[in-house]
Amino acid sequence: MPSLLLFWVHFFLFFDFIFPSLSGPFFPEKNLTLFGDAYFRNNVIGLTQELSCLSSSSSPSPPPPSSSSAVGRAFYVYPIRFLDSTTNSTASFSCRFSFSIIPSSLCPSGDGIAFLITSNAESFSSSRGYMGLPDQALYAQDPFFAVEFDTSYDPSLGDINGNHVGIDVSTIISAASVDVFSSGIDLKSGRQITAWIEYRDAMKMIRVWVGYSHIRPPSPILVTQIDLSNQFKEFMHVGFSASNGQGASIHVIDHWQFKTFGSLPSTIPADTSEEGDCFICFSEEPSSSADYYARRKKVEEIAFGLGGLGAFVFSAVAIFAVICFFLIKKRVHIRKCKERLNCKVQTNRVPGRLSLAEIKSATMAFNPSRIVGEGASATVYRGSLPSGREVAVKRFERANRMDCMRNPFTTEFATMVGCLRHKNLVQLQGWCCERNELVLVYEYLPKGSLNKVLHKHSNSAIVLSWNQRLSIVLGVASALTYLHEECERQIIHRDVKTCNIMLDAEFNAKLGDFGLAEVYEHSSVTRDATIPAGTMGYLAPEYVYSGVPTKKTDVYSFGVVVLEVATGRRPVDDGGKVLVDLVWELWGKGKLIEAADRRLMGKFDVVEMERMLLVGLSCAHPDHEKRPPVKEAARILRGEAPLPLLPARKPRVKIRPVLPDDSSAEDCQSLDDLPWMTPKSHLSKD
Repeated sequence: MPSLLLFWVHFFLFFDFIFPSLSGPFFPEKNLTLFGDAYFRNNVIGLTQELSCLSSSSSPSPPPPSSSSAVGRAFYVYPIRFLDSTTNSTASFSCRFSFSIIPSSLCPSGDGIAFLITSNAESFSSSRGYMGLPDQALYAQDPFFAVEFDTSYDPSLGDINGNHVGIDVSTIISAASVDVFSSGIDLKSGRQITAWIEYRDAMKMIRVWVGYSHIRPPSPILVTQIDLSNQFKEFMHVGFSASNGQGASIHVIDHWQFKTFGSLPSTIPADTSEEGDCFICFSEEPSSSADYYARRKKVEEIAFGLGGLGAFVFSAVAIFAVICFFLIKKRVHIRKCKERLNCKVQTNRVPGRLSLAEIKSATMAFNPSRIVGEGASATVYRGSLPSGREVAVKRFERANRMDCMRNPFTTEFATMVGCLRHKNLVQLQGWCCERNELVLVYEYLPKGSLNKVLHKHSNSAIVLSWNQRLSIVLGVASALTYLHEECERQIIHRDVKTCNIMLDAEFNAKLGDFGLAEVYEHSSVTRDATIPAGTMGYLAPEYVYSGVPTKKTDVYSFGVVVLEVATGRRPVDDGGKVLVDLVWELWGKGKLIEAADRRLMGKFDVVEMERMLLVGLSCAHPDHEKRPPVKEAARILRGEAPLPLLPARKPRVKIRPVLPDDSSAEDCQSLDDLPWMTPKSHLSKD
């Protein structure tokens, strides 16, 4: 009878412990497969044992028992389907769990804990450490994905410190990581920490949130683009792994919720959960793991002491009252949570999804008369929403309409949905991904592109004044400074040109078109070579040759834009003359001011004009190491920094390593001495 009573106490007091793909009453321990040191006790998953170690001669403690592997794993008992082989579609997933890492007071900390998705639940590390993640030397055929909460610093693995979150893809060396001290989180504090992990296959994006509260923070601590469709097999095992290595910590999972959902284009979300506003709300604030164990032990002692039918009846009544209390409390908590989240959504103003019917109504069914711009991958229409607000509707083209991932739409949407808020960036107003259509909706800027104002209206009354030109260049510089240095992640635009600089009614510049953008963590020094993409005349020579985009490749394009605005000339004229070469020639002859746009008819400040031309040449310097950051270029333009020092003639183009560890200075080559063996490039003339 006491055992029956204890079961009911366990069941009712811990009814909020959630496992995926389950409904109704269940025995949680039967839904887990445990490996190594892992155990299930009191509805809590323990991944490592409480070990002791020798801290000093004065405090003798026995070494860890030989029976302990120092590694523990817990997986959901059934494999979960992630890949539909018939449609070749990959599932997205979201996960929320609470965990505690309680280090020993006498020993070094353990290695940490990892959320793990693997094709082989029995693929362990060959050592006692590395959080028990699979050893690729032994299990190369078994891909895995992990989000590690690492409490051990190992420089050989590229660890940034002993308190970081990292994303691992089939290797224990993280593809991306972030220091969580910067967010006020100490993984080894022993406090209960809640983590949210979300993968959106439509955007190939992983986002991780971490906090002490059970309310998800407004901004993720780690965001990175990773394509897991190549890593997932049809069925994968989902769970957790932890290890102590040479240390001793208790790694505990208190709550867990996991789900998969479809990856069709129509599921591309705004920044809200698919479970509704209160998907992230808990019924109550649990105590720490230490209090948890003490409370459970006390409950067991009381339960065994009661015994008998009378005690059971009394306890059942008490439990019923407790359930009612918590249900009422949960209802109140959910209401408050909704109020907070509704407020948060109104504050963040996340771009909303629009229906295809709304898009067609705004553009008169994509009427050709509404076209205001055309590019290699999209057509832009002028539209009007029912509210009366004018918008620019960017309709993307693709050969296979069901292949959403092979289109610049994905890159641009993933970049813009990160809430790029800056006065000199074109703002995303909404999006549509329905049937065969991929559409992004932006604010409408009535003056159109800078390219049209500079070149298409050469013989009209629209001639930008000198003050307007200076303001436009400084606006573009402000936008690039934000992307390169001030944004949460570093963004390389890769297609800075006058066609992508839009002008509002007051001729303020706004940079747009992020279809070729690359997103990096600020701490990353790794840049993968890509097929060079962009527009002839704006591409840096080292980028065309190596295919590696950096801040300095954007600086080069910015320099060409500066010269284009100052001179009114195209980057490459109809006769094939390159603007940068022309200005260098005038600089060498001491006639730099002759490069000024003749349509200004001398109505400009000569000192400011020379300053702008020198900044353009400096930013478009053939040697990327000599180009100033955009922020410094803006200071020069405003007269807050000295003019750049330039040689009397254009230097020979040298190809140096773009990244710090590529090669030595002796490897530099001159393009003047080499044939033009440029790799295949995605280039356009406009």
